[in-house]
Amino acid sequence: MTRGVQDTRYQKLLAVLIDARREIDLSQAELASQLGRPQQFISRYELSKRRLDVIEFVDVATVLGLDPPAELANVLKKK
Repeated sequence: MTRGVQDTRYQKLLAVLIDARREIDLSQAELASQLGRPQQFISRYELSKRRLDVIEFVDVATVLGLDPPAELANVLKKK
């Protein structure tokens, strides 16, 4: 089983978050501000230099207007 940031499921989840951020024309800095985090937090997970934990994923997805359980389910059923 592949683990870490290189796991294809994780990469798909990141793609969803990155695409959603770009679709609503939100910069990394603006997203970070809404999350109360530094811009580097966004940059590092988008570049796969750090992995989001479940709570961080829920927070990011919610700010981006996504339904976290639905997005996770979509990523897990795609192969």
